[in-house]
Amino acid sequence: MDTELIHQFIKNALAEDVGDGDHTSLATIPGNTNGKAKLLVKDSGILAGVELALEIFKQVDSTLKVDVFLHDGDTIKPGDTAFDVEGDAKSILTAERLVLNCMQRMSGIATKTHRIVELLKGTKAQVLDTRKTTPGLRCLEKWAVKIGGGVNHRFGLYDMILIKDNHVDYSGGIKQAIENTKQYLQKNHKQLAIEIEVRNLEELEQVLQTGGVDRILLDNFGFDNLREAVKRVDGRFITEASGGITIDNIRQYAECGVDFISVGALTHSVKSLDLSLKAVKE
Repeated sequence: MDTELIHQFIKNALAEDVGDGDHTSLATIPGNTNGKAKLLVKDSGILAGVELALEIFKQVDSTLKVDVFLHDGDTIKPGDTAFDVEGDAKSILTAERLVLNCMQRMSGIATKTHRIVELLKGTKAQVLDTRKTTPGLRCLEKWAVKIGGGVNHRFGLYDMILIKDNHVDYSGGIKQAIENTKQYLQKNHKQLAIEIEVRNLEELEQVLQTGGVDRILLDNFGFDNLREAVKRVDGRFITEASGGITIDNIRQYAECGVDFISVGALTHSVKSLDLSLKAVKE
C-alpha cells in the first residue's frame, strides 16, 4: 500500500461525498449516539479492501474501534462477517458508502484475478494487469490484483517504457523506435525497463535482430504463431501475450510457453462483490 496515494484518495473521496456535512445523519441522529455495525458478506469470492477500510475509518474518526475477523485475500461466502466497527454512529454512516464502494470493487477484482491464477496453475505463466483502470482508482485496483494473486504491470507512463504499435509507426519502425528509446534514456539518465509490442512474426524478427529490450509483447497472436514466437525468442527476452484472451482460452495461451499474460478485463470490466454494512441492534 502506497500510504501517500491512499491517504490522498480517501481525502478526495470524502470531500466528494460529504461536502459540508452528512446532513441526513446530522439531522436524524442525536449527538453522542454510539453504534455498532458489521460488514456482511453476500457473495462468494476473495475479500479485498479490509486494510483500506481501516484507513477510511481512521480518517473519518480515529476513535472508531474495528474488530477484524477476515483479512485481505481470504476466501469468503455469504453470511460471513468481515469486521465489526463501533463508535460514533454518525461517523460510521459517513464512512459507510466509501468503504463499501471500495471493498465491493476491490473484492470483485481480487476474485476474478484469483480465478485466472487458478486456471494458470501448472504453467509458468503469470497474469498481469494493465493501465485499463478507473481514473483515480488505479492504486486500489492494482492493489486488488495483487491481493488476488496477480502481478502488477507498470503503474503508469512514467515507470516503464512500453513501445506499442502507434509508437513504432510514429517513430518510423521497430529499429528506430528502440534506438530512439535507448538514446532518450541515456540522455536523461533514466534506468527503465523496455518492452516492445509486436504484431506478427516478421516484427518479432526485427526485434530479435535489433535487441536492446527487456520484454516482448506478442499482441493478438494465434496459438501456433505464439508457440513459434516463444521458440524463436528462446528465453533471451521475457515474453508477454495479450489481445483476444478470455477466461475460456487463457489456459491455452499459457500452455504456449509465455512468461506473462496481460488481461485488461481484470480491472476494466469486473462484477463487484455484494457486501453491506449493517447496524447491529443491541
